[in-house]
Amino acid sequence: MPTPPASHETQPSASTDPLAWRRHIPALATAAVGIRQASDAWDAVSDSFCDHDGWPTYEEDYADGKVKRDAEAWKHVEVFLAHAPEVLAGVRTAANGADYLEGPISDDLRRLRGIDTTLERAGQIQHEWDQVMALMEGSQPGSLQLYESRAKEIRNSEGWHYADELSFQGPALVRAADYLANRMDAEQPSQTDRAKVALARSSPGNHAVVPPSPAAPVLPNPPVPRHTR
Repeated sequence: MPTPPASHETQPSASTDPLAWRRHIPALATAAVGIRQASDAWDAVSDSFCDHDGWPTYEEDYADGKVKRDAEAWKHVEVFLAHAPEVLAGVRTAANGADYLEGPISDDLRRLRGIDTTLERAGQIQHEWDQVMALMEGSQPGSLQLYESRAKEIRNSEGWHYADELSFQGPALVRAADYLANRMDAEQPSQTDRAKVALARSSPGNHAVVPPSPAAPVLPNPPVPRHTR
């Protein structure tokens, strides 16, 4: 018989857990690394397609390389669009004024000042792509594949600028989020700890033992009355 799923009553929901946003941090960390790797891979070969002045001499190879870079980077931009807003909101709630002025994440918090614009513009590109695909729903399969491929290239090319921005803003968001989440953990007991404390208080063995009432003092035997004859 399959084991029933755990009751929601024993698991904090996203709406009540102040650190629910931390579950998105690993995805953002991976996406930031992915964008950087796509950029580094292109930088490693791009010069081989150009002359000494930096102009492409193998234009087709150069163009294909950029298309590949842009496509790889855009996959990670989509991860940021899906996960970054919640993490960003969590960071801004958890950070205090002193964090912005000094401390281990002050530089990272300053780097995040433009991330709202980056996400907004990238989101607009994604929205335009969705609209194009909706318009193409009734097209013939051959035409749809052709237009879809071209539309992807345009989307990825336009999105590269924002991918490049996220290659710097993304790691800053991850570092700030990780630091603040760990600090919040240290400042307040976890739900597991609170549950253990509550359980210990309610345990029968921990009830206060009421001391027994002191025994009534034993009175001495009353003297036996003497009869006089």
